[in-house]
Amino acid sequence: MSFAVGNRFGPYEITAKLGAGGMGEVYKARDTRLDRLVAIKVLASDLAATAEARERFAREAKVISRLSHPHICALYDVGRDGETAFLVMELLEGETLAARLAKGPLPLAQTVRYGIEIVDALDKAHRLGIVHRDLKPGNVMLTREGVKLLDFGLAKAVAADDLSETALAGQPTLDTPLTGEGAVLGTVQYMAPEQLEGKAVDARCDLFAFGATLYEMATGKRAFDGNSRAALISAVLRGEPMPISTWQPLVPPALEHLVKTCLAKDRDERVQSAHDVELQLQWIAEGGSQADAPAAVVSRRKGRERLAWVLAGASLLAAALLGLGYLRRAPTPAPLLRSSIELPPGMTLASIGLGDTALALSPDERQLVIAARSADGRRGLWLRSLDGGELRLLAETEGATSPFWSPDSRQIGFFAEHKLKKVPAAGGAVVSLADAPSARGASWSRDGVIVFAPDFRGGLRRVSAAGGEVSVVTVVPQDESHRLPWFLPDGRHLLFVASHWPSKLDAAIEVLDLETGKATPLLRERSEGRYVEPGYLLFVRDGNLMAQPFDAERLRTTGDPVAIAEKVQFSPDRFAADFSVSSNGLLIYEASSIVLRQLTWFDLDGKKLGSVGEPAPFIRVVVAPDARRVMGMLGEPNGTLRAWLYDLGRGVGTPFDAPRTVGQTFSWVWSPDGRALAVENEAGTSIVTRAADGTAPAKTLASGLFNVFPTSWSPDGQMVALSVLDAKGGSTDIWVASVGGDRPAHPYLATSANEGLAAFSPDGSLLAYVSTESGRTELYVAPYSAAGSAQGVRISSGGVTPSGGVRAAGYWLGSGRRIAYVDSRGSQLVAVDLDLRDGTLRVGAPHPLLGGQPLPAGEPFDVTRDGKRLLAAVSIEENTAPRVHLVSDWTHLLERQ
Repeated sequence: MSFAVGNRFGPYEITAKLGAGGMGEVYKARDTRLDRLVAIKVLASDLAATAEARERFAREAKVISRLSHPHICALYDVGRDGETAFLVMELLEGETLAARLAKGPLPLAQTVRYGIEIVDALDKAHRLGIVHRDLKPGNVMLTREGVKLLDFGLAKAVAADDLSETALAGQPTLDTPLTGEGAVLGTVQYMAPEQLEGKAVDARCDLFAFGATLYEMATGKRAFDGNSRAALISAVLRGEPMPISTWQPLVPPALEHLVKTCLAKDRDERVQSAHDVELQLQWIAEGGSQADAPAAVVSRRKGRERLAWVLAGASLLAAALLGLGYLRRAPTPAPLLRSSIELPPGMTLASIGLGDTALALSPDERQLVIAARSADGRRGLWLRSLDGGELRLLAETEGATSPFWSPDSRQIGFFAEHKLKKVPAAGGAVVSLADAPSARGASWSRDGVIVFAPDFRGGLRRVSAAGGEVSVVTVVPQDESHRLPWFLPDGRHLLFVASHWPSKLDAAIEVLDLETGKATPLLRERSEGRYVEPGYLLFVRDGNLMAQPFDAERLRTTGDPVAIAEKVQFSPDRFAADFSVSSNGLLIYEASSIVLRQLTWFDLDGKKLGSVGEPAPFIRVVVAPDARRVMGMLGEPNGTLRAWLYDLGRGVGTPFDAPRTVGQTFSWVWSPDGRALAVENEAGTSIVTRAADGTAPAKTLASGLFNVFPTSWSPDGQMVALSVLDAKGGSTDIWVASVGGDRPAHPYLATSANEGLAAFSPDGSLLAYVSTESGRTELYVAPYSAAGSAQGVRISSGGVTPSGGVRAAGYWLGSGRRIAYVDSRGSQLVAVDLDLRDGTLRVGAPHPLLGGQPLPAGEPFDVTRDGKRLLAAVSIEENTAPRVHLVSDWTHLLERQ
């Protein structure tokens, strides 16, 4: 029997169904007495009639009630409503370990930390004479506070002084039923041999399951597998899993040995207590395995003395700080090494959601530069020597993206504040070289020439690295784009991407002769192309980084492409991938990922008020005027975007529009009455209005424009503000369109600077917008007049970041005499009071909101119309920092084909 929203069990009112859990259904409910959200587990109706089922359900309640531990899901209450028995438990926010492992293995530091928390919980249960019996990734929840062990429904209390008295009572449930050839079984894969053989069990069966779980955390692979129940059972009883080092060569031998001991077939040969396991894991976490370095690394140091990446296995602290080490090269071949590292806690790359690149190895392989933002809000270029040492921020590089090196490894080029710039790697003055309104890549030749793409459309340009006049390299029609240049070794030829804007369906990698100006198509690939010695062309296909032999003298490919990395961070909109390759075989790349986020309410002091619905991969949220609905844009790994309209009261969403690809972005603004939305079409050439409930056909508001999207709807319902790209001048302007159609869409504020993201104040008297008039993106506010624009007053002083996934300059609060924006320097949400008297606008001092805490990078949000609450899509993962993967001597992968 299933129960609907609104059903009650005593004081508990159901608000949503969460799914099945062991012996019953699980629901989200509100405790009306204590006004808190809880989880209710109800005994399945088809089992309620059996005495055995009722007894097992009652046993679960008694078992859990004895367990009070920070890493065990808490039991609040147990009861019966008529014939329905139920448990009331702690409601957890997060994802299961099984769901996390579906994305790949955990970083070593997380594997060890989560392992410690799991065995600490098991140790508590075992000391009370309780064996879990069904430990598996699906019964471990990852929350912001750490792991939570779930579902003791199969646990059986045993005498504390005799932990071997009972046999397995009943078969555990399966994670995945065996439904056909190739399917895999669930819980059986974590069952100790004595469980499968029906023998008496004790706490050591949980340690076997823990070993299988720890193996999966470290490798992303199951320790035992099979395509039939018999094959799987045989693997558990007689087989041995592949060594962890097969998948993770740099795993500490101490961890490898611990897992092997936990998985011993004979339980007398197995590690004997959860406490012993915990002590060993703590020793590893504290660096106790440093003296026991991975054999692959030792061999590498003795053989070639080349690149040695000292990762978490050798030092967990080093792993947190990029885990990179560098030794001098020697000619002896070295083995292929793969590893995953974590950025410092809270650091995010500049590539997130932007299609820019963030990683660049110096040509001499001595340094790595990263375009990123630290946890404390500092943004720019971070440099680290591969010989060791700390990351250091290069001064005056705020907002930098797409770094690239000079051939001598002494200087770094980058884009920031709509400029092409350079900075000495050793530190020093930043020099602006050229305008770059919306840059799309650059390359630095050995002759001191930089070729770059200054905008998302148009041709390539060149400038001397010493500065000077900018000259045209390629001329293309208005709807075409040349971008992502990459010099070949001769300095005369370069690779680039040619495409049509905004179609991009016919993109190709071409070769340009700088002396003749002739461009020759090379490959029909919708990706950038990069050349690397000893003679390969690298590009991305279906998320895989491909390497194809390339003759740099004859300018042609000579063989078939081979995949050298999977799931590389790639922007199909910009054709750009975030990787860097050295000529000596080192590959660094950012892995693509989708972050699940939970819609969460906060007040403007930063206090959490509650969450809404289920987690989803939100990348934009726009709250309706009544604060009861929200438009959400969801991202998927293949680059598809989906628009959903969410009912915040019920926590459910429905599809609003057909999915689009990246580059055909959704932007919506609500009408003042919340009945309609203005949205751009897929090509970015027109604006339509659509009824929010879908009952009326779409109505064209403006058409025949270029790269247009709506930003605000006037409070009287008569006008919609637009951001429009000037097809001739290349700058962004503010336009307005009449909803009634009495006047065609027309420019409102158009200068040589970039203006856009306009937002009407709640009373319609003011217009906020961003402009690059000062040389950086700042927030301005001006009196609004239908007759034309007035002089704007600058509100910010250190730059603003259009943030939260909402295309708006600022967030009007309350009556419209207060506005908030995201300050670029500290990544804080700050508010400014405004006073408009006698046509003069007076601006107060900025003061931080949300308790002064910096906003988490990449987490979309919007502020309610009354200015009292903020709805944010908060990551449910503890560490959302992007994964950076390392492959040494990647050319070995080509030899295996």
